Amino acid sequence: MQRLKLLSYNVQAGIYSRQYSDYFVHSWKHILPHPERLVNLSRVAQLLHQFDLVGLQEVDAGSLRSAYVDQIQYLATHGGFPHWYRQVNRNLGPFAQHSNGILSRLRSERITEHKLPGLPGRGVVVAELPLSDGATLAVAILHLALGWRARHRQLDYLVTLAQQHPYLVLMGDFNCGCNSKGLRTMVRAAGMQGLDCELKTFPSWSPRHNLDHILVSHPLRIVAARVLDYAVSDHLPISMTIELPSGVKFVTTDAASA
Repeated sequence: MQRLKLLSYNVQAGIYSRQYSDYFVHSWKHILPHPERLVNLSRVAQLLHQFDLVGLQEVDAGSLRSAYVDQIQYLATHGGFPHWYRQVNRNLGPFAQHSNGILSRLRSERITEHKLPGLPGRGVVVAELPLSDGATLAVAILHLALGWRARHRQLDYLVTLAQQHPYLVLMGDFNCGCNSKGLRTMVRAAGMQGLDCELKTFPSWSPRHNLDHILVSHPLRIVAARVLDYAVSDHLPISMTIELPSGVKFVTTDAASA
């Protein structure tokens, strides 16, 4: 296997927003459980079957608002992923477990968690997939801060992370678009590619901003990238198919696609 089908999705803890007023009218859903949440997650799980590795943001690891359902595990089970991992970035005990998640059909050699600079609650989780040349493909799932000062420090941190991994994927909710000077500086300094102003993901009901990105290091080849019209959250999911350099393959054969 030499190709990998990636998906990044901010699922807003299973809350489906249809217009800006929903943030106010349905704000209680960020605190209390509601029956629509599992219906929405089941719809997300149906989409995930066609991908090899999925990065999730704004997912709850099991609390009152999710009816104590670990949403990462739920999506892994219903999406048919044998390997999954949760990174709890903001632990509010029984009230909320704000997390990033990884779902994978390939077994990781190692998974590491990184706490991002700024106020507590933002992180990066990195899964390293073993390759036939003895290296690893590092796939990092992230959710950056809303404030530009903290986000600037976090983008600098990603440059440092890129220096540690020759084969790297950065994907998630960057909370800034391709016109962001800080984001463009990071992409250049980290030697990444894939920044595309046409891939607009937010808001899902009328996408005008490209806040979600999948960026890859230059040894990797981008085969295809697109935003999927699959509005179950306030973000749309973004997908990318990548290809390893010639002669390099994934060591495991657990993947769904070849």
